Amino acid sequence: MTSNLKKLALLFLLSLTLAHPARVFAQAATDADIGIDEDDISLSGDIFTDFNEELDASKITEDERYYAYGRFFSFNIGLGLTTFTGNRGIAYENDPPTYGINLQYFMDFHNSFGLGVEYSKHHFFIDQPTNAYQKDPPGLIEVGMLRTFFSYRYYIDTANLGTAITYSNPYLTTRMEYWHTTNKFVDQSNLANDTGGGLGWGLGGGLEFPIVYKESYIGFEFLYHSVAFHDKYTQDYRPITDGGFGYDDLTGDAYSTMVFYVLSW
Repeated sequence: MTSNLKKLALLFLLSLTLAHPARVFAQAATDADIGIDEDDISLSGDIFTDFNEELDASKITEDERYYAYGRFFSFNIGLGLTTFTGNRGIAYENDPPTYGINLQYFMDFHNSFGLGVEYSKHHFFIDQPTNAYQKDPPGLIEVGMLRTFFSYRYYIDTANLGTAITYSNPYLTTRMEYWHTTNKFVDQSNLANDTGGGLGWGLGGGLEFPIVYKESYIGFEFLYHSVAFHDKYTQDYRPITDGGFGYDDLTGDAYSTMVFYVLSW
């Protein structure tokens, strides 16, 4: 009988152990023992809000730096030279200077957009019969080229470059352009001016050296232009005989080099 009671007691204790192990071992490991804080398991924190707050602070710092050291607008007035390649370059004699003005609006330290106008003069001489002027060559032809444009500039980050490069404010630029060309027949007053326009684009770069920081600069800009001139494929000046004087067409691209005086504010 005693032996049976002992067996029942052991069976009862084993049942309690399996049913309530935490109580049996009296919480062998507490929260403090394993280093868990309430903040660590709190669901009230927002990592996205914390991240956005850091971004906002960085943006404010960048804006403050731009307002202190950046430019908002610049007005550029300049002189330069416009030349051509291909048959147009062979035919034309350039009459410098090229005149130019433009206004730039700065978005930040690196990006600006601009509107501008440039004008150049050229001439060529046809004193022998050609396809359109077999009996009476036109003689001197004066060419005026007026172009308006919308431009974008990217000022290169020079923070980690040498002092000389940083001082020069280098930039890359691209432009959408409209070229209006006027051909005036100086020696043939009875001939009407030949006028027309064509769309084009320009690609190049430039430098701006400060005279007074944030106020005035000397700028240099070099551009390549591809233009659909209205007389690009004209046959008027084509030779009437093989090997004769004239130009099969007036194809060719343009290059311009400008020096600007820049006022900024």
